[in-house]
Amino acid sequence: MNTRDQQTVPEQAARERMKASHALDGDATRLAHLYRGWASAFDLDQRRVGYCGPMIVAELAGAVQTAYLAGQRNAVTILDAGCGTGLVGVELERLGFKLIDGFDLSEEMAEKARQTGVYRHAQGNVDLNGRLSNYSSATYDLTVCCGVLTLGHVRPDGLHELARVTRPNGFVIASTRKSYADTTYFEDQVRHMQDEGVLILAQCLRDGRYVAEEDAHYWVFQVPGKISPPEDERP
Repeated sequence: MNTRDQQTVPEQAARERMKASHALDGDATRLAHLYRGWASAFDLDQRRVGYCGPMIVAELAGAVQTAYLAGQRNAVTILDAGCGTGLVGVELERLGFKLIDGFDLSEEMAEKARQTGVYRHAQGNVDLNGRLSNYSSATYDLTVCCGVLTLGHVRPDGLHELARVTRPNGFVIASTRKSYADTTYFEDQVRHMQDEGVLILAQCLRDGRYVAEEDAHYWVFQVPGKISPPEDERP
C-alpha cells in the first residue's frame, strides 16, 4: 500500500461514518448510539474531511458581536446548540468569548466538549428535535448551531427553539449543508418564522466552504426586539 492509499483509507472511513449519520432520519436513539462510538475519533475525522464550519460560524459570531452587541466580548452569553466535541466552542474561546454553554444529543460527545475547558456547562442527552426544557426563553445573546441542521439529524423546526432561547435583539447563527437546504423545508421554515415575526434574516452566506466534498449555507438571524412569549409561558 503506498502513502496515498494510506491517507485515502482513513479519509474514506471518515466519510462513511458521516454518511451513516445522515441516514438516521433524526432517530435520537440511533444517533446517540452512533455518536457514542464515534466520539473518540470524531475530531480527527473532521480534520480528515476538511471540516471548516466551526471556524466560519465562530468568525460570524465575532463579526456580529462587534457590529451589533454592546459591551465586552467576554461578557456575551452564547449557547452552542449541538456542541459535539466542542469544536465551535474552542474557536469562540480563541476569539475572546468566555460565557459559553453547550448541549448535545450524545453524552459522550458532550463529555469531550467539557474536557476542552471552554464551556461553563455542556449538557448531554438533549434533543433539539424536542423542546429544550432546561433552557429558559430569551437567555442568550448569541445562539450558534453548526453541523446540526443536517440530513438525518435535526428537523428545520428546531430553529424555533434556537430563536426561543435567544434574547430579543440577539442573534442565531446556523450552518446548513447545501443538501439539507435543498431537500428539506428549511427555507420555507425561515420564511414562515419571518412572517410570524419570530426571526429576521440578517444575512445568508450561500455556498460557503464547509467540508471538502460539499458546501454549506451560513445563516445569521436576529430575534426582533419585541416578541410575544410562547403560549405556555404567558401569565
